[in-house]
This record gives sequence, C-alpha cells and structure tokens, in this order.
Amino acid sequence: MRYKNTYFFVTTTILFIAATVAALCMGRYVMSPGELFQAIFSPGSLKMGSSGATVIWDIRFPRVIVAAVIGAGLAVSGACLQAMFSNPLVSEHILGVSSGAGFGAALGIFLFSQTILIQGLAIIFGLLSMGVAYYLSKKDGQVKILKLVLAGTVTSSVFAALTSLIQYIANPEQQLPSILFWLMGSLAGATMKDVLTTIPIIMICIALVWKLRWQLNIISLKEEEAISLGINLKRIRIIVILTTTIITALAVATSGIISFVGLIVPHFARMIVGANNKILIPASISLGALFMVVVDTMARTLTAAEIPLSVLTALIGAPIFGYLLNKTGGVWSD
Repeated sequence: MRYKNTYFFVTTTILFIAATVAALCMGRYVMSPGELFQAIFSPGSLKMGSSGATVIWDIRFPRVIVAAVIGAGLAVSGACLQAMFSNPLVSEHILGVSSGAGFGAALGIFLFSQTILIQGLAIIFGLLSMGVAYYLSKKDGQVKILKLVLAGTVTSSVFAALTSLIQYIANPEQQLPSILFWLMGSLAGATMKDVLTTIPIIMICIALVWKLRWQLNIISLKEEEAISLGINLKRIRIIVILTTTIITALAVATSGIISFVGLIVPHFARMIVGANNKILIPASISLGALFMVVVDTMARTLTAAEIPLSVLTALIGAPIFGYLLNKTGGVWSD
C-alpha cells in the first residue's frame, strides 16, 4: 500500500508540473516550452521582446496559482466535511456557504462596481451563512450533525432565492450578465493581488486541516468512541467548519461558484488511496490542484469565448465519477 501511495503522489506531481507548463504555454498567445523558459529567466532574449514575459507573469502565472490553490482548497474542504459527517455525499455546499457567498457577490455587483467590495460581500455573507446554520443547529450548547446539515440546506435555499431575486431586478444589459458569469465561475480576473492576499489565507486554512488529518479518522467514528479516545470533538468540528467556510468563501469571492470539485475529487482520491485521512487529505489536495489547473486551461483554450468553470467541472467530473463508481461498485479501498 505504501508503494502504491508513493507511486500516486509521484504521478500526480509529474502530471501537475506538465499541466502547469501546458497552462503557461497555451492560449491565444502560444509559446513553446523553450520560449516559456526564456520568458521566465531571460525575457530580453525573446524575439517578441518583453511581451512574452508580461503574458506569463501578469496573466497566466497568477491564474495558474489561483486555480491550483482554489482547487486544492475546495477538494480538501469536501474531504474534511465528508469525514466529519461520515457521509460521502457531503461537500462544502452543505453549510450553505457557497450560496451565501454567491449572494454576497451578486449583491456587490448589483450595488457596486469595485471588485474589492464584491469580494468583501461574498466573504461576509459566506461566513454569515455558516453562522446562521451553526446557530440553528445548536441546542443546549450542543451541535447535532443532522441538524447542521438540515440548517445548511435551509440557509442555502434562502440565499439561492435571494440571489434569484437580485438577478430578477438587475439591469439585464450590464449587471445580469456579470452576475450570471460570476455565479458560473471564472478565473479570468485572477491577478497577482489575489496571489499575494487571498491565496495565503487559503493556504493557511489548508495547513490547519493538514495538521488535523489524523484526528479526522477519529471524529468519523461514533461520538462515544471518539470521546473515549480523548478527542475534543467540539473543538475539532469548529476548526473544520471555520476553515472550510473560509476556504469556500474566499474561493467564491475570487473565482465565483465552482461546483463539483469538493464532491468528486475526494471520491477520486478515496477510490485510489483509501479512506485513511492521513493519506486522503494530501491526496485530495494534489488531485484538486491538478484538476482545477487542467479544467481552467481547457476553459480558456477550447473555444474563442471562455467557458464557465462550473460547466466544465460538471461535464468532465460527472462522467469520470460515474465510470469510477461503476468500476469500483462504490467500494472504497482501505
């Protein structure tokens, strides 16, 4: 099993490097790997001057970094929530965070035009959605998992309805297209500012989850068994909920709503490396980063107009997931 896992991580690392090189080379401004190397290390030697380096550093490099980190964050969020709820059908959408953040972004586009205000409202309403779901599920100082799931469904429905209302009253020529494009997900607006501000926060949250990965195996047991092993369930659950909420809210604020990643990528990883979270968490991180870089590259290169990310994640992820499900019979390796 250890050699199998080592082979998996070596393979995903090689594929990620190849996908990154392809992402930096491909686009309307096509480069060869040699020109890419020159654009990075010796931009003045290029025949086209410094324009190649500008395309790499100002446009494609930030986009690849943002895609990789957001993909890793959404995937690990789904893996953590599936472990905490002991339910393979759970993803970060279960707490209504995506719907809340999506409503915040739609409201920001409707009321303002500044990107920072749009992102700020997305984060605020994402956190608000999680807070409301957590409050509704709390009784006598205890949070019941089933009630938290139901409360998340309620808040998700409310914010989805409010988002529909914003779309209904928005200007159909200016605001509505922007709202719809945002809600379907896109990394077209990714900049170095996102790399320097948003991405470090997501990486800190991923690092917190990484540190707790062995404890996720225990909290997936029955509550009495976990408590008997000396695990503070309340503290672990709060950390997992907060970190996954922050990751999802920041992802939506940066790239819009990207569906399916938090659900299918942990399934892929679990079917390959097993259900042990000590291995599953890093596997989800690596697969999520690889998946998003590949999908985003396809989104901007397949057609003249950019394809929304949620469309591609669903069209690509669902058939692959169906194939794996049929091949394994839904049985995860140990």
